[in-house]
Amino acid sequence: MAQAEFTDAIALLKADHRTVEELFEKFEKASGSSAKQKLCHQICVELKIHTMIEEEIFYPALRGKIEDDTLDEAYVEHDGAKVLVNDLESASPDADFYDAKVTVLSEEVKHHVREEEAAKEGMFAQARQADVDLVALRDQLLARKKELMAQEKSAGLPLAVPSAVNLVTA
Repeated sequence: MAQAEFTDAIALLKADHRTVEELFEKFEKASGSSAKQKLCHQICVELKIHTMIEEEIFYPALRGKIEDDTLDEAYVEHDGAKVLVNDLESASPDADFYDAKVTVLSEEVKHHVREEEAAKEGMFAQARQADVDLVALRDQLLARKKELMAQEKSAGLPLAVPSAVNLVTA
């Protein structure tokens, strides 16, 4: 995950999107509780890290430079995903609705990704048109992502905390 791998913040975030999409595809094909639990955990970790770096760094950098509604909706969509992530992280693959929750999470993430990546009105398109240093943001996102990955390996990540309820606009 070297900085040169990603031309800017958007390239980094899109790479995260592709990683999670691949994990969801693997989960759909998986059989057996152990394989499903491992893949679900990977999905949850990827989503926790991704939402944290977006909410801590990327979204605040865009506030006031792109449509507020776009950002507000993204925070709320993250919150919906966080509820499912927390449910899945505390459940076993044999629990009622486990696969259904992974499916719904996948659908929510696909919707969110489509909105962020939409060609003309999406968040990423708006960010490209705004006065935002996407290379500097890439460096900040990548540094924070590395910290969070190290934290996951050493002690695990905390529960995903919904944020939109406490959202303060500047």
